[in-house]
Amino acid sequence: MEKKDLRIVYMGTPDFAVLPLKVLVENHYNVVAVITMPDKPAGRGHKIQFSPVKQYALQQKLPLLQPVKLKDPDFVDELSSYKADLQIVVAFRMLPEVVWSMPRFGTFNLHASLLPQYRGAAPINWAIINGEKETGITTFFLEKGMDTGKIIQQVHVPIAETDDLEMVHDKLMNLGSQLVLDTVEAILSDNVKSIDQASLPAINGELKPAPKIFKETCQIVWNQPVKRVYDFIRGLSPYPAARTVITNDKGEKVEIKVFKTDKEKCSTTVAPGTVITDGRKELKIAAADGFIKILSLQQAGKKHMQVEDFLRGFKVQQ
Repeated sequence: MEKKDLRIVYMGTPDFAVLPLKVLVENHYNVVAVITMPDKPAGRGHKIQFSPVKQYALQQKLPLLQPVKLKDPDFVDELSSYKADLQIVVAFRMLPEVVWSMPRFGTFNLHASLLPQYRGAAPINWAIINGEKETGITTFFLEKGMDTGKIIQQVHVPIAETDDLEMVHDKLMNLGSQLVLDTVEAILSDNVKSIDQASLPAINGELKPAPKIFKETCQIVWNQPVKRVYDFIRGLSPYPAARTVITNDKGEKVEIKVFKTDKEKCSTTVAPGTVITDGRKELKIAAADGFIKILSLQQAGKKHMQVEDFLRGFKVQQ
């Protein structure tokens, strides 16, 4: 089969999913339809916002579907009408079997971890939060169960100690787009030797999950080791961002988002969570075995700023 004859349906929603779609289009693959999440209001004005994948699909004049329910018979019938040979999923939703089993070559997913590690919705976050020195990307065939199907290809990616979520996300996004292309080419040439995940050893005998991140997940717990707090903050930066509360000189508690920090491991008798500042350039908070020095942050209702700018207008209670 020629690649122009391979009918592909692509499913994705956020920025992470745009580049693989773009690479397929630019390499002249036959993307017959794109599936993305329904439009939803965003921001203070609650204006309807298109997903990044929808924006790209509209630019390329690709047929677009935005189902509310993936099991809806009308959607399933419409999807079937595209007669896809292959479906590709990147940062979308869990698909019902009636959808993922439809194409003759199956449906594969691009996942931002080295499966079977970090199955779930937030693999990049949790790899950084847990202090991993390596992550990666995986393509695998969908089957019943979350992120459990047979692995097609993987690429290993180092995580530097100073990398935050945005940095690792961008590394994986760029490499992932090439991996999607390589995987499609392997399927097209009938050169796939998939591997059962059960045959791959877990790290230290433990499979680590990657559950969805909620606002409650983002609260910093200060009675932990400095390294643990530091990794937690960078694993959530810049979005959705780790959060804590500090008290101003009027005794008011104010929530801040913490984006960039440095760590200072040392002996201290200061209680975890204690805020120390010179009021000009330094703002640090005690952890179990040292301090986290805050370098950039955002007060609720304000813009993201460097700590020096923040301290010019915010007096911390000490």
